Amino acid sequence: MRRELHDGREDGLEPLEPLDVRSAGSFAEMLDAMGKTAFGGRELGEALDVLRAMTTDADCLVVLTVSGAMTIAKMGKVICEMITAGMADIVVSTGAIMAHGLSESVGLTHYKYDPSKSDRELYEAGYNRVYDTLEMESNLDDVAKVVAEVMDRFDWPEPVGSAEINRLVGRRLSEVRQMPSVLGCAYERDVPVYVPAFTDSEMGLDIATFSLKRREGAGNQKDLDAFFSAAPRFNPYRDLYDYAKRVLKAKRLGIFTIGGGVPRNWAQQIGPFIEITNVRVGTGFAPPRFQYGVRICPEPVHWGGLSGCTYAEGVSWGKFLSPEEGGRFAEVHCDATIAWPILIRAMLEDMGELKP
Repeated sequence: MRRELHDGREDGLEPLEPLDVRSAGSFAEMLDAMGKTAFGGRELGEALDVLRAMTTDADCLVVLTVSGAMTIAKMGKVICEMITAGMADIVVSTGAIMAHGLSESVGLTHYKYDPSKSDRELYEAGYNRVYDTLEMESNLDDVAKVVAEVMDRFDWPEPVGSAEINRLVGRRLSEVRQMPSVLGCAYERDVPVYVPAFTDSEMGLDIATFSLKRREGAGNQKDLDAFFSAAPRFNPYRDLYDYAKRVLKAKRLGIFTIGGGVPRNWAQQIGPFIEITNVRVGTGFAPPRFQYGVRICPEPVHWGGLSGCTYAEGVSWGKFLSPEEGGRFAEVHCDATIAWPILIRAMLEDMGELKP
């Protein structure tokens, strides 16, 4: 049987174009041109297109979720740029990102890892390794002092969530002008920073040791039940309910995701949370769905983890609008330390925040 050969243009196919690196006058122009190529280059170009759409949509609440060691990888200022330029209305993060970012914010230094040193030698010298980078244990001790200073000035009349603690730390950074810093920029722009797994972080442990040190009989280690009897006045549901209120007030939702993990799932599960609340409590809220999404992560989908999970899969959970309903999503399979700065630089040029 002879094939009937079609003309792609007549069938409405989108033509690709050779990449002319000489003609691009800016990062934004380069990414626009890459969007008409293939493979990872097209993914990054299409991500800029979706980021433009959700950032310029005045009715869209944009949620930035970040996992991985992004501040120890020196990406903290990229987060600050997103917050300051209005590309992130809410931040959901791991506690480690905020702790290592705080280390940087107060003037401390991360170092390049020397592979001639064994991990045992690093431990004995007080060097904590994150792949190819080192965080000083002494840095974390200094971070603990900053957190203790903040908490010393704060009276806990009732349980608080992570966003309230992060706001207090951000206020301190802003007051003493240790800027730009992630929490300081978030404070100044009134952007909440939620850390759902707060106790899984240096800052969470700082709060724990601060609380243990202040309690009566803190030196008695023999009776473990007594020693660990009084937990800090912390309630993660404060974060969940505050986030739910903000999301329900928004007309449209966008999400910008680095990696996956708890920050991504916690932010995305708001749709199912409101849906089951309607069923089980009898409320009549409109279940929120994300209309825009940009994800940067090298994780493949076939491992089955959330980091590699596609937005399309999230449609089945009631987290995202399908393309047929107007959902627009871009997924960039790349190390975030490569793709993320390029994408944000291009967007800042597009917004007129930076000249090419």
